[in-house]
Amino acid sequence: MSKPRHRAAITAKLALSFACAFVIAAIPGFNVFPDLQPGTYYTGKAEAFGLPFGLGGDGGDEGEVVEATGASFAQPKSIVEVKLAPDAKGVPDICVDYVDEGYVTAQAASPARLKFQIKLDEQTYNYDLPSDGEQVVYPLNMGNGTYTFRIMQNTSGSNYVELFSTEAKVSLKNEFAPFLLPNLYCNYTAKSDCIEKARELTSGVSTQAEAVEAVCTFVADHVSYDNDKAEELAQRSGYVPDPDETLATGKGICFDYASLSAAMLRSMGIPTKVMTGYVGKNDVYHAWIMVYVDGTWKTGVFDVKPKAWSRCDVTFASTGATQYVGDASAYTDRFTY
Repeated sequence: MSKPRHRAAITAKLALSFACAFVIAAIPGFNVFPDLQPGTYYTGKAEAFGLPFGLGGDGGDEGEVVEATGASFAQPKSIVEVKLAPDAKGVPDICVDYVDEGYVTAQAASPARLKFQIKLDEQTYNYDLPSDGEQVVYPLNMGNGTYTFRIMQNTSGSNYVELFSTEAKVSLKNEFAPFLLPNLYCNYTAKSDCIEKARELTSGVSTQAEAVEAVCTFVADHVSYDNDKAEELAQRSGYVPDPDETLATGKGICFDYASLSAAMLRSMGIPTKVMTGYVGKNDVYHAWIMVYVDGTWKTGVFDVKPKAWSRCDVTFASTGATQYVGDASAYTDRFTY
């Protein structure tokens, strides 16, 4: 399967920080998608956050360290990839054949800007949809239920009208399904360089927690925060990371750290969420990952607990922005992918 180019942004009026331009708004009837406005974003410096716990460029006290232990780990024999629908030749199309596996795809062609809306009960996600007919994979991250999917076309300003819609009852094969596959925010295939690197990093580990340790430690050490990129992207929306590019350049913003880490861990069978939300008293918008393993790993910057979703902020671990990035007290979870 060829590697699809995924481009998406969730739109609503929120501060743009870390150049992670993706937020959510419910849109009844004739739709209005307010444009994102530039705002506070992380510059790679701890003072941007005003966090209540110890911060500093040196990373602070390492604190208690618990060696990675727990259930055994074995590399998957093959990488689980998503299945794309046949090319619809520009006709608006939504494929719901694989919703129980945790994803939906959409495609359409139009001279105007397009959006793709996913709704379950009171929760709504609005994404960009390429106007050139490119097929995009979107996660079903809101659990089980009857979802509504809509392709929307821009009419004027921030107004949109529906082109095509459908519903599907989703009964996920398991709760981790959406977080074990590639999607628009952590795009990879079996041939991706980042997957080859993940295999290399985890080839000698014996537990799930050790696999998380190997990947998170590598990304934190290998990737440097790119302040110039953050400055550039703070003035525009629609940025979607490329894990292979981040691996190759060794530079990125928070979304790049999260995307690369998630791609590597998902491909190795470790359920991983890409999270966005706010950090610190200044409510800086940020991205990180959550992992689920049957094991324990604790350092001064990571705290992975057994059989629970555990926060891993690889960006902060890399920049030394906090002595204990696993402390949830300064985080407000907003969106999950």
